[in-house]
Amino acid sequence: MAIELNHTIVPASNPQASAQFIAGILGLPVDPPLAHFTPVTLANGVSLDFDRYDHVDEHHYAFQLGEEEFKAAFSRIRNQGIAHYADPACREPGQTYTSNGRCGTYFRDPDGHLMEILTPVPPEPM
Repeated sequence: MAIELNHTIVPASNPQASAQFIAGILGLPVDPPLAHFTPVTLANGVSLDFDRYDHVDEHHYAFQLGEEEFKAAFSRIRNQGIAHYADPACREPGQTYTSNGRCGTYFRDPDGHLMEILTPVPPEPM
């Protein structure tokens, strides 16, 4: 059997709000609660299981989206007035980055996690 990531726990001060935040940006539903987790399942079956923590250390989560999904998510970020950056240090506000033919941007969730949306690297021309 191939080895795949199944889920990861995302620490959150308010799991429902954090799950709704990223699900809203990505255009996904929030799944029904699973025990004390608030999951959001991605297209590849991996779930982000938001769990309540009193102290939240910041983590980085990157989401690869198709071109159309990226445009829609980026539009939601801009329409909601969410600060976004071209760099992970958040020193280039209001911008996206391009690298190896892909584009992306970084933004923070309600607990300060650094979220990134990016498009795939385009295939090499034949």
